[in-house]
Amino acid sequence: MMGCEVKTADEATHNGRRRWRRCGRARAPLAALAALLVLVFCLAGGRPAAAASAPSDSVKTVAFLGVQFLNDHQDLEPTTETERARLASIEELFKSELEASGHYRFAPIAADAAAKIAAGPEIGSCGGCEFDYGKQLGADFAAWIVVQKVSDLILNINVYMADVAARKLTFVHSVDIRGNTDESWKRGLTYLVKNYLLAGQL
Repeated sequence: MMGCEVKTADEATHNGRRRWRRCGRARAPLAALAALLVLVFCLAGGRPAAAASAPSDSVKTVAFLGVQFLNDHQDLEPTTETERARLASIEELFKSELEASGHYRFAPIAADAAAKIAAGPEIGSCGGCEFDYGKQLGADFAAWIVVQKVSDLILNINVYMADVAARKLTFVHSVDIRGNTDESWKRGLTYLVKNYLLAGQL
């Protein structure tokens, strides 16, 4: 306010009233502009519209097609219920790790579709069915996990991700784990996801 009330001492003495009115008139368009900006800000939900849409544009949808378990000694050491529970556990862990990164979300899969996928050929060895499933589910990527049990001491976890539109694998990585325990499975998958799949994205 002081910047527009007084320019010099003489003008303040002789023209102060007139200059005050000029400042008052200058404020009207500024007030209107401020009101317009507030209205736009409110319509955008309290934040700029471009910023609001940017995060959702960068999040990719993933169709998770399951966890396969390859037991090299199934005849001698049949798969246990504990191991089946671990398969479900690392599926949930995989999804939570990717969603927590803010870069991925998972497509919902109806029970009948999930049953069809489970009953069909092995994902990754089905002539491209993973791309077809991903397209049907409206996903950007199809993903699946293969756990191979060589023995109770040696296992490996393999994660695959495929670009549905391009119909090609974009990520394949494996980690070896020592020990057939809940903790070793969890640590192995977490290490793979954070140090390879999400490396450079966090």
